[in-house]
Amino acid sequence: MRRRLAGLLLAGLLLPLAAPSAPARAQPQPAAPACPGRPDALGTARVLEVPAGVQVGTKSFPATLPLEKGEVVLTFDDGPWPRTTAAILDALKAECVRATFFLIGENARARPELVRREIAEGHTVAHHSMTHPDATLARLPHAAAVEEIAAGMAADDLAAYGSAGGARELAPKVPFFRFPGFASTPELLTLLHARGISVFGADFWASDWNKMTPEQELTLVLQRLDATGRGIVLFHDTKAQTAAMIPAFLRALAQRGYHVVHVVPARPQPPVR
Repeated sequence: MRRRLAGLLLAGLLLPLAAPSAPARAQPQPAAPACPGRPDALGTARVLEVPAGVQVGTKSFPATLPLEKGEVVLTFDDGPWPRTTAAILDALKAECVRATFFLIGENARARPELVRREIAEGHTVAHHSMTHPDATLARLPHAAAVEEIAAGMAADDLAAYGSAGGARELAPKVPFFRFPGFASTPELLTLLHARGISVFGADFWASDWNKMTPEQELTLVLQRLDATGRGIVLFHDTKAQTAAMIPAFLRALAQRGYHVVHVVPARPQPPVR
């Protein structure tokens, strides 16, 4: 695993957060959507394809996504949740911004209409276990942890697409996963890598699991973003304070010259002839 990671670092597909920027991939990236009628909107600057089976986010791993200075990837955990997820989707839609949602399977099963809305509005739907166990996956027996992951992926895909497909066999439509509490094990990481599932940590977070006002959260996350200059940020779309804060956060990104990058799975490459 370490040899593979070193190879990806050398190839420029993954970067330490402080490293000089480099192209994400050799081939052209998909175009980001425009924002009709909203020339002042923050928008989505570009789409970044993430290779299969990588591990990104410097809070957990040695490397992160190959982001330019001033680029931010927005991620939300634990939803979908009544009211707060819809409010966040409204704010993102108003600014033509696309994000990645790491779903809890039981929440996706309970609210498939919100999952389908995320898909319809162009966001990436990823996975975050079935129940977000209090003990974390790292404290469960390996077989139980694998079942948590597989069941969550199946529930997410069923809610999103009407079919679980191969998600039960750890082959979801979108092979992105985030460990609850960032608590992984070497065995689980090895398994997910072997199945081509990319594991996301974060480069900084809003700490919105702590009680604070929307204004306090906005100040905190902007301070952390300014300190890193780029990166994957973690929010929770289950938190009322975050839902209330997101419109001001998106406006602040635009005012400060930051750009949003939307992550999607890398497209299969044609065979070499």
